Amino acid sequence: MDTQNNRNFVILGIGIIIGLASLGFLLRNAAITYKEYERTVTVKGLAEQEHLADVVIWPIQFTEANNQLADIYLDLEKSEQKIKDFLIENGVSEDEISISTPFVTDKSAQQYGGADNPEYRYVANQTVTVYSEDVIQVREIMNKLAELGKQGVALTGNEYQVRTEYLFNSLNDIKPKMIEESTKEARKVAQKFAEDSNSKLGKIKTAYQGQFSISPRDNNNPHIKNIRVVSTVVYYLSD
Repeated sequence: MDTQNNRNFVILGIGIIIGLASLGFLLRNAAITYKEYERTVTVKGLAEQEHLADVVIWPIQFTEANNQLADIYLDLEKSEQKIKDFLIENGVSEDEISISTPFVTDKSAQQYGGADNPEYRYVANQTVTVYSEDVIQVREIMNKLAELGKQGVALTGNEYQVRTEYLFNSLNDIKPKMIEESTKEARKVAQKFAEDSNSKLGKIKTAYQGQFSISPRDNNNPHIKNIRVVSTVVYYLSD
């Protein structure tokens, strides 16, 4: 009886040892497979295009000076009308033109920074703004502004407070194509890396679409926009 029990215990022990060895082998292979499966490469793909802005916002600021408050408003109206006539004659439609409220300064009421006896008591600024989708046409009209000076309109405004803006509102139209291009570029880089490392390129693990950026192509051509996006893609690698 004891001999039989001992034999059973031996057989059970051998079975346990074999089972543990088999389990260890399986776990080892599984760990190796998992480790290989987690081999990845992270790459970036750039897509870049140039497009003409599709909206221009062009402010035209002018100044009038007078010693009579009523007269300065009349002068503003005359200059405003000259600017509107000039724009319409050059092809700008009236619904593309807006007029701001005049800003009038009384020099005699200023306590600081003004001359004791200014030549003109009242100085006023006003802005006529063109909002148009015909960017090329408006830029051609900009080159004719000297005509307004010949008509006695005093144009003013500094670069930062009154500057022309160019907008690109068609991003959604080009987004899908640009994302496709950036993803293809990322795959090319990943494929080259896999070849150089004697690996095979697998499926995408994760992908991140970067933010689109829109900026002027250069300082001299703000109406031409450079649009770019960088996509980051993580690929699996295998031997």
